Amino acid sequence: MIGYARVAQLRTAAQFAAYTCSLGLDLPFDEMVRPDGALAQSHTLQNGTRIGNRFCVLPMEGWDGDPDGRPTELTYRRWRNFGASGAKLIWGGEAVAVCHDGRANPNQLLLNDATLPDIAALRLSLLDAHAGSFADTSDMLIGLQLTHSGRFSRPNDKRRLEPKLIYHHPLLDPLFDIPSDLPVLTDAELDDLAGDFVCAAQRAQAAGFDFVDVKHCHGYLGHELLSARTRPGRYGGSFENRTRFLREIVAGIRRDCPGLGIGVRLSAFDFPPFRAPGPGEVGASLWSGDGAEYPYAFGCNPKQPLEIQLDEPRRFLSLAQTLGIELICVTAGSPYYSPHIQRPALFPPSDGYAPPEDPLVGVARQIAVTAALKAQFPALTVVGSAYTYLQEWLPNVAQRVIGAGMADFVGLGRMMLAYPELPADVLAGKPLARKRICRTFSDCTTAPRQGLVSGCYPLDDFYKVRPEAVDLKRAKEK
Repeated sequence: MIGYARVAQLRTAAQFAAYTCSLGLDLPFDEMVRPDGALAQSHTLQNGTRIGNRFCVLPMEGWDGDPDGRPTELTYRRWRNFGASGAKLIWGGEAVAVCHDGRANPNQLLLNDATLPDIAALRLSLLDAHAGSFADTSDMLIGLQLTHSGRFSRPNDKRRLEPKLIYHHPLLDPLFDIPSDLPVLTDAELDDLAGDFVCAAQRAQAAGFDFVDVKHCHGYLGHELLSARTRPGRYGGSFENRTRFLREIVAGIRRDCPGLGIGVRLSAFDFPPFRAPGPGEVGASLWSGDGAEYPYAFGCNPKQPLEIQLDEPRRFLSLAQTLGIELICVTAGSPYYSPHIQRPALFPPSDGYAPPEDPLVGVARQIAVTAALKAQFPALTVVGSAYTYLQEWLPNVAQRVIGAGMADFVGLGRMMLAYPELPADVLAGKPLARKRICRTFSDCTTAPRQGLVSGCYPLDDFYKVRPEAVDLKRAKEK
């Protein structure tokens, strides 16, 4: 993009520092990465559980399960790569739907009695891959992310939304062609969905997972509930009501799944939706800025919704502590309407827009928010996100973040598709394999937007030769 330097061209630490300085950024940075440095240190939870290093694999959906919700060989391959990565914390592995109607696509994994053995086998495949490369699995912590896609549900057709709304949104409804008279979920239906999460947690525990992530991010059901200020009833309006869903689920898990850990992946801030005025153009906010308040986002200033305001995210983390939730993974926004703040990238996916800021600004924003929350809640175990865009300089920034106590773990998402062994190479003191580093081409997102399985088509030889690579190329040329 015009004016944005490519990270791959910043070949020295001095060049990287000079460029980030020119952007007005103060990114934490260590010039030398040590294999025995902060990233190699273990972390111990309050219950005494030891996690062997500070790398975390973030949940990565592949849109490649079978229609019944079972993993396919593509899913197993991805999870084996997670195991071989060297990371000791696996945050959720995959977003797994708690009911059919809540699937993000017809190939999303689904956790029910029929699929439980397959989900359990998926976890074992990850453990086996880790044991094959590193022998010791006793210092791993493996979770499963439980989700309902809410407004973005596509359970039966990859190209057709079947939304389950918490409330009607004046910008998102027209953006996604949602009828103004579509009924919203009732309080009774939300009660039932909370029960679905608890049942799924029981199955996750039976499958051997150490914890479940009760997903509250990226525009899905749990996240949208946090911004339901205009909704009447028991699940809307006040902060207490907007967090009732989490409290009901946690109470059910404590009752029915003793000993199971609970985590929350949280979009700690959000912006109004962005869209490009025309194909390939820079994204702009759809909020008019006419002086009216914007109550439809969590973690932003309703009077100036492009400004972060952490009052309610802090209340959320305080509630999490009260509920005995120790594991928090910080992210932001939504891939559907604000991807540049959620997963900074130079190249947008097919349904996206050119970034309105240098992606490094988005990286720095998430690191700063995560650090601010960690500073106020030191007893929480906090995982940061948005590191992939740092590319060659990811280990340098990550080591400083962990060493300075700005987060407890560095979460890796897209990088795990392109270069899953990056953590192992860093911890072994090996130079990074530059040709395998994710350059945020966004094909892993464009593919599912075209109804194809997700994967790193530019860099992973396995996906380069699949038939979907040809289909993806044709789709991008249209």
